[in-house]
Amino acid sequence: MGLKIRLSRAGAKKRPYYHIVVADSRSPRDGRFIEKLGSYNPMLPQEHADRIRLQGERIMHWVSQGAVPTDRVARFLGHAGLAPMPAYNEQPVQSAPKKKAQERAKAAAGG
Repeated sequence: MGLKIRLSRAGAKKRPYYHIVVADSRSPRDGRFIEKLGSYNPMLPQEHADRIRLQGERIMHWVSQGAVPTDRVARFLGHAGLAPMPAYNEQPVQSAPKKKAQERAKAAAGG
């Protein structure tokens, strides 16, 4: 049984609220879980204290039992100091402006 520490969506339409839960990796996103470990409210400002709530002791217990946090939860744990910050992948080159657009931007800035 693979354990994941992940987000489970709650809240109303267009008003997201997430519970941070430990669940079997095969269970649905909003379905069965083992334990709630915290919450995440993206509607609050970045610096608000209640935006991310974590139960650090329980999270460390589940990590020691083999639970793997998802990318977003790993980022939360890294900011809280409960785990090392995950490595960020570089943005793909495909999304960068193309050659002609870069030339136009350079001409507009320089001339």
